[in-house]
Amino acid sequence: MGKTSVLLVGFLFSFLVATVQAGDKYKKYNDASLPINKRIRDLMRRMSLDEKIGQMVQIDRKVATPEVMRDYKIGSILSGGGSVPHLQATPQEWLNMVNGFQNGSLSTRLGIPMIYGIDAVHGHNNVYKATIFPHNIGLGATRDPELVKRIGSATAREVRATGINYVFAPCIAVCRDPRWGRCFESYSEDPDIVKEMTEIINGLQGEIPKDSRKGVPYVGGKDKVVACAKHFVGDGGTTRGINENNTVIDKHGLLSIHMPGYNAAIIKGVGTVMVSYSSWNGVKMHANHDLVTNFLKGALRFRGFVISDWQAIDRMTYPVHANYTYSVLTGVQAGLDMIMVPYNYTEFIDTLTGLVKNKFIPMSRIDDAVRRILRVKFQLGLFENPLSDESFIDQLGHQAHRDLAREAVRKSLVLLKNGENADEPMLPLPKKSSKILVAGSHADDLGNQCGGWTINWQGGSGNNLTSGTTILKGIAEAVDPSTEIVYEENPEFDYVKSNNFSYGIVVVGELPYAETNGDNLNLTIPLQGQYTLYNVCANIKCVVVLISGRPLVIMPHLEQVDALVAAWLPGTEGQGVADVLFGDYGFSGKLPRTWFKTAEQLPMNVGDLNYDPLYPFGYGLTTQPLNATISTLSIKETGAVQSSEMLKDLLRKNQQNSESEIDTGVDCRFSFRNCSLKIGQPKIILEGDDLGVIKIKETQEPWNWDWD
Repeated sequence: MGKTSVLLVGFLFSFLVATVQAGDKYKKYNDASLPINKRIRDLMRRMSLDEKIGQMVQIDRKVATPEVMRDYKIGSILSGGGSVPHLQATPQEWLNMVNGFQNGSLSTRLGIPMIYGIDAVHGHNNVYKATIFPHNIGLGATRDPELVKRIGSATAREVRATGINYVFAPCIAVCRDPRWGRCFESYSEDPDIVKEMTEIINGLQGEIPKDSRKGVPYVGGKDKVVACAKHFVGDGGTTRGINENNTVIDKHGLLSIHMPGYNAAIIKGVGTVMVSYSSWNGVKMHANHDLVTNFLKGALRFRGFVISDWQAIDRMTYPVHANYTYSVLTGVQAGLDMIMVPYNYTEFIDTLTGLVKNKFIPMSRIDDAVRRILRVKFQLGLFENPLSDESFIDQLGHQAHRDLAREAVRKSLVLLKNGENADEPMLPLPKKSSKILVAGSHADDLGNQCGGWTINWQGGSGNNLTSGTTILKGIAEAVDPSTEIVYEENPEFDYVKSNNFSYGIVVVGELPYAETNGDNLNLTIPLQGQYTLYNVCANIKCVVVLISGRPLVIMPHLEQVDALVAAWLPGTEGQGVADVLFGDYGFSGKLPRTWFKTAEQLPMNVGDLNYDPLYPFGYGLTTQPLNATISTLSIKETGAVQSSEMLKDLLRKNQQNSESEIDTGVDCRFSFRNCSLKIGQPKIILEGDDLGVIKIKETQEPWNWDWD
């Protein structure tokens, strides 16, 4: 070989090496200008089996370290209920922790960032000093999707304040039996209300562009988070309301009652769907290939990732973890993409690796799972901005969010009784009185007021969990300075009788619980609460404010009670209750579920044969603010009128020689958006005799899905 040939070969070799090195430095998956699908393909062709399986694993922060993230290529971390750096951790401490784990992920060969998930089910509820919003049952009573969207946006910003980018919310279960311990996580027994309340996804993730393909996840900015529709599907319909039990219902019932919320969530671009612990007609949902793969991913065209619930793989067998290989095989083949392990990650990785290498699980199933996970991460912008943005730190517990929560409390309150007749209402209460008695275990207890899933998984009683305003404090701020307020948690009968109180406010209800611990076949007010209610209401005029995650047996006490308010689980902003009790705002909430007479009637839902409730679905008395007048009523500005029923009430009371008529066309109790005059619509002014005729029509979306 001549000298020229040698030089030429050397040049070509050097050129090839340089080209390879340059190509290695330029990785398409890191190029934000490329379409996401191209980035996914480029990254996946570079990934080994262990790197792919690592992406499918979600572990709890208690077992996570930067070294674990690096060595096992873990794709995700979560904080389970109460899994926190410490009970009063600051946003900066949360952020530093998350970034530490992320740096471990970024130090891997391919530098794939992890995604961090947390249960933010009524605000950023695991975090000290976060704004705690009403639980979903209260939001369902508002009938206000736009409000719920704003709550989603505020929650996203508070979650981002701690460096977290993924929330296990919303719960879009349709609770059909209030004996279920998770009923407060459900917006309603009515699938239409649940479907409308998926508007919270637009708040959490951002408004999906109109030209988006159905099913493709969307996250619209650094102040947004990935949402999770849960728990797929039918978890609210289990027999006798037993948590994680069997839902016995035909296909039509499953599709028409429990599925509409999922279709709505997918249309809105929800990033993930969590599978339910429950079974459908005896088949565990985590093992249901027909529903998870064929229907959710197929018929509904969902392109995000499907995640298991906490240790749900282990709980597919009884005893738990009895046949782990079977559980992993069945769950992954059913269509689970990410597994919430959360502790025994090495066993899961080894088991899944063995199943793939021995061809029990095809590589195509692993690739499908990883492709979905990467799609969400790319859409979130994790590859461009893997570390947390410290500019959101001041958003945790921001006053604007607390004001929003207070508004939500006001709108969630349902007035069930107001005096013995309409001519002698008990509410609104006078702010100026000589002496008011406030009583009950829930009047001055922030923990009871917030319920489960608050700082701890189960929540807890007391005022040292987090920051907020109790109902008692809200009352004290609302009344005239000359009014004396006396608080006695459990006053004796004779004490109440002998103290010349102007009236009493009794605040009682359920103690905090979550999930199975909340399953309850009796649904009565705790005994001490019943004693307090009797001791007060048997002696003086009284308002009972019921704090609960569902309707409770109240009929035996109704004769003694002058006014009854369902306040659900209102969260940290107790002033919202006082705002309405004392007439600064009117009552507008409507029952999101049927209020039964006795627990023996259950399950009982609107539309059932022999429907005989104490208060029907959609019931709710109305009051107008003390400063409202019908002569010039601006619905947009005052918020005094939220439905045509309320409008009719106002007109009856205030028509001055007017012959005006309101024709709603439908019974407002059984409809939703189309029976509502919503804040934000063009201003409506009613003046004198010129009140006009308002007609509202009902529309019904046809339902004809199938997946055969």
